[in-house]
Amino acid sequence: MDQPIAPPQAYRLLQQRLDRNVTGAPDSPTLIRILKLLFSPAEADLARRIPTTFIALGKLAKRAGLAEDRLAEMIPGMAERGLVFDIEHEGRRYVALAPVVIGFFEFTYMRTREGYPTEELAQLFDEYFFEREDFAHAVFAGQTQIGRALVREEALPEGDHTEILDWERASHIVETASSHAVSLCACRNHAQQAGHPCEHPQRTCLSLNLGADVLVRQGIAERISVSEAMGILEQSKDAGLAQTGDNVQQNVSYICNCCGCSCGMMNAIRRFDIRNAIVTSNWIAVVDPERCNGCSRCAKACPVNAITISQADIDGRRRKWAVRDADLCLGCGVCYSACRHGALSMQKRERRVFTPETTFDRIVAMAIERGKLGDLLLDNLEGWGYEAVARVVQMIEKTPFTTVVNAIAPLKSTFLSAIVKAARSSGGDASSLV
Repeated sequence: MDQPIAPPQAYRLLQQRLDRNVTGAPDSPTLIRILKLLFSPAEADLARRIPTTFIALGKLAKRAGLAEDRLAEMIPGMAERGLVFDIEHEGRRYVALAPVVIGFFEFTYMRTREGYPTEELAQLFDEYFFEREDFAHAVFAGQTQIGRALVREEALPEGDHTEILDWERASHIVETASSHAVSLCACRNHAQQAGHPCEHPQRTCLSLNLGADVLVRQGIAERISVSEAMGILEQSKDAGLAQTGDNVQQNVSYICNCCGCSCGMMNAIRRFDIRNAIVTSNWIAVVDPERCNGCSRCAKACPVNAITISQADIDGRRRKWAVRDADLCLGCGVCYSACRHGALSMQKRERRVFTPETTFDRIVAMAIERGKLGDLLLDNLEGWGYEAVARVVQMIEKTPFTTVVNAIAPLKSTFLSAIVKAARSSGGDASSLV
């Protein structure tokens, strides 16, 4: 490393590094206390030098000023605790820094651990997440989000089954994944450790594809078969849980089975009224007032309180019926399963919801929206090839000019400004810029 630094400064610099991620990590004494429990001073100093996308161990050693064998000694322990991601590909080791979410918060609580300060951390995470609004607003700023709602296929009108795309169907995502793993629901395990447990099952968090391979390698998740994964999906539906997934079309890395009482994304909606914290599905719930008797089963089942019960005196008798808030409805279909009177159905939304094609596309879109494109580029260009840079330029071409300019403005970079101007004038030929 360049120069040894004092431990307090290492944690402060790590917090600043985490805050440059697209999901952010606003400064707080509580966050510093969390980081001190998770990272040693040497690990904090190393972590602040690790990019958010995978970098080869050799390149990271040069960046951090460490011998590669020393780095190889440090990384496994950090990976086992969920502080970094590490993978092997064609005989080489690659590393990426885990953000706060989805990152080391989840990896702390996706399993039970002896001799680890999970209860103390649970109280601190509660304080950091929920006592102030700045963290939630940092994570869920913009329109492109980490997670999206998955509609229950059984809730769709029969004629609409042919119009649901493969990447919108939880069953297809699970059945076609290359790897499957299960772990505890981090949110519900965290809630239990913090002293406010809910009654829903915990062994419900499904990791898929490369996400499953990484978490199994790090000891965070348990490898399972496709049939076991499908069984967990169905059991979760029976328990009244809503399905949310990785907000991408290709290589979905997880499907969560969420409850309104503990889920961090749903709590952002319920507590802070951040209504777009979860991207909706392409369907929306519709109530038939002629069939609805106002029993309130759907209102109790809805994980984001999108349904209320109205009542009035009509023709001399008290009448109750369910009312759906279109701005809150996730289109998950949980209410459909709860209704016993056939009063709820799912209909296609008027406008199709945008879903990024890949994780890379999602991260770049989030960075542009949150004013962090410059941070993302400067942090990762060393490890990116021409194709990745070309992909960024293509996304710049499709984004309103003022949005992109605002995204790079904090860095006052002549280099990045030149890239943006060239991308906007390239006529769509991004390859000419790289």
